[in-house]
Amino acid sequence: MRLQYPPDIKILLMPCTGRVDIIHLLKAFEGGADAVFVAGCLEGECHYLSGNIRAKKRVHKVKKDFIAMGLEPERLEMFNLSSSEGPKFAAIAKEMTERVYKLGPSPVNHQARAAWLAKQPKASAG
Repeated sequence: MRLQYPPDIKILLMPCTGRVDIIHLLKAFEGGADAVFVAGCLEGECHYLSGNIRAKKRVHKVKKDFIAMGLEPERLEMFNLSSSEGPKFAAIAKEMTERVYKLGPSPVNHQARAAWLAKQPKASAG
């Protein structure tokens, strides 16, 4: 089965989401990502015992830090799914892409953000 997901999605494979560190998440945004999602094993079914639990805690920590920094925490998400759930992965990829289109470019990318904001309809005062 060939699944279609948005071409904007860049996939980085790791043996376990437990290997995803906070620095990896932050570097993804620093490198130009407008959003990041981590797709890990179902809770309780991690091949490396609790790697997905550690990843979920790290993602939650970065989301809290985003709030403190004034960034949208919706730009980062953790999803748990089985490797046999390809259609669910494609749906998640589509959902995250749609989320980014609504949020616009990451505030970390100042030039792209400024250009996007300039194109947005002006709210009328009334």
